[in-house]
Amino acid sequence: MSDFNVRRAVTTRAGGVSTAPFDSFNLGDHVGDDPAAVAANRARLARDLGVAPDRVVWMEQLHTRTVTVVDGPVAEPIPATDGIVTTQRDLVLAVLTADCVPVLLSDDEAGVVAAVHAGRVGARVGIIPEALRVMIDLGARPDRIGAFLGPAASGERYEVPAAMQADVEKHLPGSACRTTKGTPGLDLRAGIRRQLLEAGVSAVAVDPRCTIGDTTLFSHRRGAPTGRLASVIWMDGAGADE
Repeated sequence: MSDFNVRRAVTTRAGGVSTAPFDSFNLGDHVGDDPAAVAANRARLARDLGVAPDRVVWMEQLHTRTVTVVDGPVAEPIPATDGIVTTQRDLVLAVLTADCVPVLLSDDEAGVVAAVHAGRVGARVGIIPEALRVMIDLGARPDRIGAFLGPAASGERYEVPAAMQADVEKHLPGSACRTTKGTPGLDLRAGIRRQLLEAGVSAVAVDPRCTIGDTTLFSHRRGAPTGRLASVIWMDGAGADE
């Protein structure tokens, strides 16, 4: 039996070198920020996590339902992928967001972890069930999987057209809501939480912070262009095989 020490972290806007409007700890390399600043911020993230920069795995997130298994460091972001899964220690899986839902999954007993980018489109087309399927193929069990849903746009502030709300609710039940203005809204975290629990996931924790309302976080809806937060998950080398 293996003892895997799973760790998670979420960044904020503070502590980096990017200038406005990406100030300051922007980790997105696709938003128009100075590439040198992004590289410096990513190097700091790796240093703070205690790993080499090449041990952090990034994705080219395109709102797909594609999930990729990663067995070691990669030189570039994994193309056209919105979920990454690994069984390797000291390999940090990162998901970038600025309103979408970052989903971190782990079966601590099997030693399988995943990072998923679940925006409105990806959640609608089934990125979460696909990530669970890949994890199960690698030895995870739903009743042992724990989930963490990071900071994202809250239903109170995520206003959408009524037709869009109805379409998403059809594919992701539990996500439809009303905003504080009384208009149609989406609470993607509520829908994803329901989806995970119905799939047999043992526990789902939700970060209550709203990216739109909390100015310590990046939000595309509050003000684009802007930077991206990172939510990361990894298994450190502290666990011992028995």
